[in-house]
Amino acid sequence: MIRLVIVDDHPVVRAGLVGLLSDEPGLEVVGEAADGEAAVRVVAATTPDVVLMDLRMPGVDGVAATTRLVADHAARVLILTTYESDDQILAAIEAGASGYLLKAAPQDEIVAGIRSVAAGQTALSPQVAVRLVQRMREPAPEAAASLTVRETEVLRLVAAGRSNKQIAAALGIGESTVKTHLLRVFEKLDVADRTRAVTLAMERGLLT
Repeated sequence: MIRLVIVDDHPVVRAGLVGLLSDEPGLEVVGEAADGEAAVRVVAATTPDVVLMDLRMPGVDGVAATTRLVADHAARVLILTTYESDDQILAAIEAGASGYLLKAAPQDEIVAGIRSVAAGQTALSPQVAVRLVQRMREPAPEAAASLTVRETEVLRLVAAGRSNKQIAAALGIGESTVKTHLLRVFEKLDVADRTRAVTLAMERGLLT
């Protein structure tokens, strides 16, 4: 029996997935969550075989939640989302997701993906696989300006899903200082948001 936790902020979508997958032989839904923070708590309490994870959610999003679940619980995460931009795909894979499927995929493909991830394999929708191959064929980007030790610490905590307030408390600095470090990181990496900064830093080996 493959134990599942379903994470999606839309109650109707989440209920639909629960009903759909509960009827599949060999699958059991043992928990639900409406955001990434709740997902971490539910996974800790239920220890599922696979976490079915949406990407865009309030508070802690799917990428940040995946990073924490993989690091803290060695969870196997299968992204199930409507979004397929290169940045989102790469961010999810870099965070440790074992697969990336689209909600528009046929039921059989979703179920097969869950079984593959539970078995320790990878599951990618055809569209996502094509995008990853294209991305790998692109010329390597020029090395970004190096980050300071403190900038790297701040960005690593961002990758772990921490808020500016939590980062400030963890590092013993003010929230305004955290914002200043992030602005410098954005400038050095030539990005405009936290998710892209984490993704690019991982891609370029600045976060290990």
